[in-house]
Amino acid sequence: MVSAILSFFIPGVGNLYNGEMQRGAIVLVAWLVIGVGFWWFFVPIVGTLTLGLGFLLYLLWPFVHIAAAYDGYNQANKINSGEITV
Repeated sequence: MVSAILSFFIPGVGNLYNGEMQRGAIVLVAWLVIGVGFWWFFVPIVGTLTLGLGFLLYLLWPFVHIAAAYDGYNQANKINSGEITV
């Protein structure tokens, strides 16, 4: 559960917590560069120009965090069951 909670708030941190350094670093950097940059710069412009598309993109943002939380939880279960070695 700790991995899922960490990944929900900051994608990739749950994988780092699990010991999956490469996977966690890739997800975290992608989230920081693409995700945060996209939401701070691109979406306000698109939202202003298209009105509906920007709002739709804001609605989809929580699913990125939900998917990251699921991945962190799923990977932790695989590690704990011995399916994956870290």
